[in-house]
Amino acid sequence: MEKERVIIVGGGPCGLAASLALQAEGIDALVIEKGNIVNAIYHYPTHQTFFSSSAKLEIGNVPFITENRKPKRNQALAYYREVVERKQIRVNAFEKVVKVEKQSNGMFYVFTDKETYEVEKVIIATGYYDHPNYMNVKGEDLPKVFHYFKEAHPYYNCDVVVIGGKNSSIDASLELVKAGARVTVLYRGAEYSPSIKPWVLPEFEALVRNETVQMEFGANVKEITESHLTYVKGTEVHKIKNDFVFAMTGYHPDHAFLNKMGVKRDEETGRPHFNSETMETNVEGIYIAGVIAAGNNANEIFIENGRFHGGLIAKHIIS
Repeated sequence: MEKERVIIVGGGPCGLAASLALQAEGIDALVIEKGNIVNAIYHYPTHQTFFSSSAKLEIGNVPFITENRKPKRNQALAYYREVVERKQIRVNAFEKVVKVEKQSNGMFYVFTDKETYEVEKVIIATGYYDHPNYMNVKGEDLPKVFHYFKEAHPYYNCDVVVIGGKNSSIDASLELVKAGARVTVLYRGAEYSPSIKPWVLPEFEALVRNETVQMEFGANVKEITESHLTYVKGTEVHKIKNDFVFAMTGYHPDHAFLNKMGVKRDEETGRPHFNSETMETNVEGIYIAGVIAAGNNANEIFIENGRFHGGLIAKHIIS
């Protein structure tokens, strides 16, 4: 059994930032990541542009310098690789944590698909991007339905339905149109979400006005088949032909993973029970960092504020 003082579960920007905060206090934490570092960013759309400026994505006092104020996905990947290399963060990549158990002596056993560790403190920084919010409608499990968007090229000259009205759906729709897809966007809301990036919305609205994109507000999806999608708008039922569906309906944390550790959460919001001054959960010795602290509200914590959680944790651990 391997022994560690602190293990960080999750190698995203907030997990890496926590590692650097601990490093500054003389604690060499081990980061365990089921993919490779910043795995969620890797899975972002290829041409994704961040909402935040590069300065607000910096960690460990390593400057993130880009030509444009708002960096793109590939620039962020290069930046975080450089931080890990320069700061010599210990990362066990492609290793999945399957269980965390607290022992009677206050220590923890961290079980992965490769090893078992005995550890004093555990920081959970797993984010939420791996767990889509399903619509729970018939046909959602068809091969033509996706909850992630990577690139638009495969959908050239296809009829594509995009479900959702926030940034992920708007970004996907714009890329699909550029690649020559025929796009219909269905959103259950009555108007555009206020969270949409302000520099993106005008371009999308222009496509809607020109009828390049068919936009339907107040649309609730009821069924997806191999060739059609059925939705209800008001009292009317509509059936539209499509080849592919992108259900960009958001994501949520792995609640079950935290529950098994004994971490309590608010059933309505999904927010874990934790001390906002220390980030320690109701289980002494287990901390959370990053967007997972916001529960189901993915618009509350981002890299730009979640990166500071590690400093609160490090201060509490050494106190």
